[in-house]
Amino acid sequence: MPRQNGVVIYGIKNCDTMKKARSWLEEHGVPYEFHDYKTAGIDGDRLKAWAGEVGWEKLLNRAGTTFRKLPDTEKADMTEEKALRLMQEQPSLIKRPVLDMGNRRLVGFKPDIYAEAFAG
Repeated sequence: MPRQNGVVIYGIKNCDTMKKARSWLEEHGVPYEFHDYKTAGIDGDRLKAWAGEVGWEKLLNRAGTTFRKLPDTEKADMTEEKALRLMQEQPSLIKRPVLDMGNRRLVGFKPDIYAEAFAG
């Protein structure tokens, strides 16, 4: 089924931040498609494109349990290449949500930023 407005929200179904972001979209009548990393994974080329747009440091979720459980050797000397590999292997390492609006991406959820992005 084609997307009506090209909005895709990427994340994990049971994440609280994802629930808030999806509720915001629904309450504001924004149709979207949901891409669940846990079931569908993430394409390496897409991840690389996002990193090129928003920066791999912004994409990497260092605050989550998955990152904290990584061996110190994996956390040390982090580079873009290493971060992208880890995020593709363990999508829980990607900050959530990533909102793909077709012409731009938003990382994380803040109601005021979503409101500004969808204004007009």
